[in-house]
Amino acid sequence: MRGRGDPENHCCINVCLYGPGVRRWTMTERSRASMSRGADHFAVGPSHLRWDGDALTIDIDEWSNPLPRRVRGRIRVHPKALSSRIWALDDDARHHWGPLAPSAAVEVELGHPELRWRGPGYFDSNEGSEPIERPFASWDWSRSMLSDGSTAVIYDVRQKQGEDRLLALRFAPDASVATFAADSRHALSPTFWRIPRHMRSAEAPRLAETLEDTPFYQRAVLEATLAGERALTFHESLDASRLERLSTRLMLPWRMPRLR
Repeated sequence: MRGRGDPENHCCINVCLYGPGVRRWTMTERSRASMSRGADHFAVGPSHLRWDGDALTIDIDEWSNPLPRRVRGRIRVHPKALSSRIWALDDDARHHWGPLAPSAAVEVELGHPELRWRGPGYFDSNEGSEPIERPFASWDWSRSMLSDGSTAVIYDVRQKQGEDRLLALRFAPDASVATFAADSRHALSPTFWRIPRHMRSAEAPRLAETLEDTPFYQRAVLEATLAGERALTFHESLDASRLERLSTRLMLPWRMPRLR
C-alpha cells in the first residue's frame, strides 16, 4: 500500500498449514468495519484472538485461497515467559521487531482440515510506520531451537541506504536474552521465483524443505550450525524491492482477497 493508509482498514488473519493433504493459506483482508480490538482481544471478521493472562487463544474461521477450502479451529499458545524487548531493524528506527514469547507450548485443534498437534512454538511481533519496501532491500530471518531449550534468532538485514544490520540473539526459556557471534553468510539455492536467500552458519546449511515460494518471499526449514551446535532452523527471506513491481502488486489479490 502506497502512502500513509489506515492500518486498521487493512487487517487479516494469516494461517499457513503445511503437510500432505493439509496445505492451506488464508489471508483475507478486511476493513475497519470487520475489525475490533482491546487490551486483551483482537478480532478480524469471524476469527479472533484472546489473552487471558496465561495463554493466547486463537479461534480461526477462514477460507483458504486461491482454492476456497475451510480452515476452522482453535490454537492455544502458552508462553513459558513473556518479553517486552524490541529492536530497531533500520537506521531510522521506523521498523521494530520483538519476540513476545520466545519459547512457548502450542496446542492446535482444527476441525477443517481435521488436525491435532502439540509441540514447541514461538510468538513475535513486527511493526513499522512506513511500507517495508521503503528502507529495506532484503533480509533473512531465522529461528533455531537449541538443545538447552533456548531459541536463537538471527535478523540479517540489507538496507537500501546505510550499512547492513545484524541481530543475533539467544533467548533462554525464561526470556532473558544474550547476543551471540553470528557466523559468515552462506548462500542457499534460489527459489523457483529466484528469491536470493542466505543463512549465517558455521557450516554450510542444508535445505530440508521449502514451505513458501512467492515472487517476493520464501519460507523454509533448514539445518544450520550456530551457537556451537547443529539445529533445526525455521528460515524466511524477503526481497522487499520486488514489492515495488507492478507485476507483484497485480498478483497479490490472488493470495490476499479483500472483503468488507
